Amino acid sequence: MANFITEDMIEQAILKKLGDPAFGYDIVVCDASPDKKEDLNDGTGRSAKTECILPRVLEESLCRINPEIPAEKLTSVIKDLTADFSDSDLVSKNYELYSKIRNYIKIPVLKNGKEDFAFVKLIDFDNPESNTFTAVSQMWIKGRYNWRRPDIIVFVNGLPLVFIELKNGIVKVEEAYRKNLKSYIKDIPNLFAFNQICVLSNGFETRLGAFNATFDYFFEWLKQKEGERIDRKAISENGVSAEYFVDGLMHKETLIDYIENFILFENKSIKIIAKNHQFLGVNNLMESVKNRKELKGKLGVFWHTQGSGKSYSMVMFARKVRRKVEGNFTFLVITDREDLDNQIYKNFMRTEVIGNKEECQPKNGTQLREFLQTNKSFVFTLIHKFRYDKTKKYPVLTERDDIIVMVDEAHRTQYKDLAENMRTALPNANFIAFTGTPLLGSKRLTNQWFGDYVSEYNFAQSVEDGSTVPLFYSRRVPEVGLQNDFLDDDVVDIIEDENLNEAETRLLENSSSRILEVIKREDRLDKIARDIAHHFPRRGFLGKGMVVSVDKFTAVKMYDKVQHYWTEEKKALVAERNTATTKEERDRITGIVNFMDSVEMAVIISEDADEETKFTAQGLSISAHRAKMNEIKDGRDIEDRYKDPNDPLKLVFVCAMWLTGFDVKNLSTLYLDKPMKGHTLMQAIARANRVYPDKPCGIIVDYVNVFKYMQKALSQYATGDDGQEFPAKDIDRLLELIDQTIAETDLFLKSLSVDLDAIIAGDDTFDKMEELRKAYNIIVANDDDKEKFKVLSNTLMNLHDASKPEVFELGWHNEKFAPIAYLHGLLYNQIDDEKIKRARLRMGQVLDNSIISQKAEDNDEGYVIHGTKVIDLSKIDVDQLKTEIKMAPYKAVEIDDLKMFIDEALKQMMDKNCTRDKFSVRFKNIVDRYNAGGSENEDYYEQLLQLIEDLKKESERSNLMGLSEEELEIFDLLIKGKSLTKAEEQKVILSAKNLFKKLNENRNSLFVVDWYRGDQPKARVKNAIMETLDADLPDSYDKEVFIVKTELLLNHFIDMAVQGYGWVGSVA
Repeated sequence: MANFITEDMIEQAILKKLGDPAFGYDIVVCDASPDKKEDLNDGTGRSAKTECILPRVLEESLCRINPEIPAEKLTSVIKDLTADFSDSDLVSKNYELYSKIRNYIKIPVLKNGKEDFAFVKLIDFDNPESNTFTAVSQMWIKGRYNWRRPDIIVFVNGLPLVFIELKNGIVKVEEAYRKNLKSYIKDIPNLFAFNQICVLSNGFETRLGAFNATFDYFFEWLKQKEGERIDRKAISENGVSAEYFVDGLMHKETLIDYIENFILFENKSIKIIAKNHQFLGVNNLMESVKNRKELKGKLGVFWHTQGSGKSYSMVMFARKVRRKVEGNFTFLVITDREDLDNQIYKNFMRTEVIGNKEECQPKNGTQLREFLQTNKSFVFTLIHKFRYDKTKKYPVLTERDDIIVMVDEAHRTQYKDLAENMRTALPNANFIAFTGTPLLGSKRLTNQWFGDYVSEYNFAQSVEDGSTVPLFYSRRVPEVGLQNDFLDDDVVDIIEDENLNEAETRLLENSSSRILEVIKREDRLDKIARDIAHHFPRRGFLGKGMVVSVDKFTAVKMYDKVQHYWTEEKKALVAERNTATTKEERDRITGIVNFMDSVEMAVIISEDADEETKFTAQGLSISAHRAKMNEIKDGRDIEDRYKDPNDPLKLVFVCAMWLTGFDVKNLSTLYLDKPMKGHTLMQAIARANRVYPDKPCGIIVDYVNVFKYMQKALSQYATGDDGQEFPAKDIDRLLELIDQTIAETDLFLKSLSVDLDAIIAGDDTFDKMEELRKAYNIIVANDDDKEKFKVLSNTLMNLHDASKPEVFELGWHNEKFAPIAYLHGLLYNQIDDEKIKRARLRMGQVLDNSIISQKAEDNDEGYVIHGTKVIDLSKIDVDQLKTEIKMAPYKAVEIDDLKMFIDEALKQMMDKNCTRDKFSVRFKNIVDRYNAGGSENEDYYEQLLQLIEDLKKESERSNLMGLSEEELEIFDLLIKGKSLTKAEEQKVILSAKNLFKKLNENRNSLFVVDWYRGDQPKARVKNAIMETLDADLPDSYDKEVFIVKTELLLNHFIDMAVQGYGWVGSVA
């Protein structure tokens, strides 16, 4: 393994690469010293440290790439871009600014004396080299509460588009997300208003994501072209993952392409940025479009496994073709199911590739033929709408060669008369097959219709990259599994479809195969239903579940049986709870029962003609199920409800519907009781492989022995960079992952001198508990250690939860799990440890004396204190705090609570007075110095207590000076940077009082709604400031200082109004 990798080593490696002529970036290295944070001479050209853009670079770049736009117009654009966006919804502002970057800014101009319009480019997408690329390291940025210093920001034309946060090699990348990225977004939101890519790296691992994505959606970027064999082990051992990212994405042309064509917003609120495989795959398709004549319209097969974002790749591809390829293209999107057709159509509409009123879904075959004879940009249709009178030849609708036909899941639709009709209608069209599970082997016909594979990203590669979660299978009731290999049985091919024709139905009824007879046996179904009722509520991760049965009748029957055993299970649990001997056991059982009470179930099957009669003949009822399937509840249909993780509809019973093209990220458990093989099986099990927060994997409960007979066949779908892998692994492998995570956590604890072996070996239970408390005290003493333990223990608990209840049933045991779980519980207040509780309570009692209100209140001046608790520091007894900490057996635990208190107090104090940011900086320096090993424990505690003492004095200063908090803030802004005599100070106090009085008395006339947006109302406020200051300030404030202070106060009032903290404005 590489020697210890520091942040600085990674930073220097990235900057060296970006500064190389092959990349050609300008490099600016700022001084990272805290005493230089206010120095404007840092090489960035900013006029204030609150700015997050490079104003000079922006101005020079816009003038260069917009030579025809008048200078005054560009100045106005730049002014808008440098505004404070911290009052805005950050996602909405990011969407708005991205739209301006991609689609340019429309401005009014005069052309030949007439009113006209023009567009201002922020980036020249057609000529990447015309843009200015700047990498800036260690740039100090002032937020409302804290100063922040990002490791590297990449600017394009002065706009901060890429944020890079680096950690030492021993720190998990997830810590950079949890501890750093989230706090940066909170402290300096303006930086992320423009952000397009966030990068987190510790050298061994580098991940990218959108600024508002959860960590689960951050991804690797290791490949520059498809087909590369990536040796992740070597990359990790050499600590060069960040360099792979730079090589793969940060070349000027590549980065510009990504920003222009691979960023989407769904419903203007969900930001989606392309992953490595999507970027490469779509660009491979673009090459096919360029070579479409040579390829004779066969643009290729696009195989990206289910759950890896294939439908968004379709959107990105179509959008890029329309923008970058000359021509008036029509896209015909073909599916074979109405729900898929609607889903894809919605994806295009929600990402604004098509308008929401655009008519592009033909109602029938006649309208489809009409659409295809026009120049519509998009048409979405079912393949079935190409049906035609079999006695007549399908007509040629158009001979255009700029039609691109995108066929989703081509293996299901392309081999019959309907496909021939489509090709007859569009003889010169270009065809692409999009699939998550192509037919393989002898049935690999897709290539004959569409050409070679243009992009391939299979199941194993997707799991390796983190685009999908791994799948594990469990054979819970071995005796119900099929004992014979069913792969070659024709019956399996037939029962894949729930809508059988007469010949297929007859074959099933007359078949000598015993598969159906075995599967549908009543005693077997009872065992499975009983197991589902036991298993589903005892899982750890309580995601959605899906039961897959062999046919519609069995799906309804299984619903009835599970309902019956569900009731029996609840009765047994209540009885068990009544005899439980501990509170923990009673609480555990109560949790299971409460979950069972909350669960709603439904049958999801397609509708047949005369289905009531058919189900009645089987002794079943379908009417209530059909009513539920068709019900619209609060404007949502049953699909919407099942996709909502908070909806009580948790468990559905299906046989074919919802097994393909149906994306439910929260679905974590699939109960498989239907013989399936090949691509159909892959489609089904992939329902459980979507990424979702805290979902480490998907579980397939295999009741038919599918995985026993399918290992060789399914391995074709899962060849990763490290060789062949089976798409789903035995649940024993999940238990191995738990053991590996325990070993990693144990190793980390050893580095803190916490010896789990010694704790476990102890004889006395009370002694063991005390040792665990001491271990917890060590963990929370250092913020970095606490964050690392959080990441490790969260991973462990998520894996353990995912393995329930099998982890108990299979006899798994690791003696180190219990102590780690105990420490995890202490960290999240999930364990009622009496001594730790008393320690927190003692600190809480001292601190609670300062809390004067449990909610935010407005004072008479309209000044809002934010937060849930209003703190009066004057009530803090610092001597009592010193005594408590001196006597505390678990000092770090109490100090941890004290730090949270200080953090909240600082925020409230800075809400009242922005000049108090020096206390925030001091607090951060104290904590950082201790975390870095720069101060001893006693010194650390003393510094925190001295800070509280000084904060207490600061909180009393306004009363001592006879000023309100608002007047004191004005006073502090006026004296900042000035050395005054006592007499001069009294004049400034008078000036502050008079200014606040004047502004407050004239609030309605001066601070109208959105006053800070208009030049005239701002000018009125400025004049009021100038008149008061001119009358009261001492003579030592010369003209130059007078102007500076006037602007300072005006900008402060604007900042307060923009952020909603005061001087917001009201209707006059």
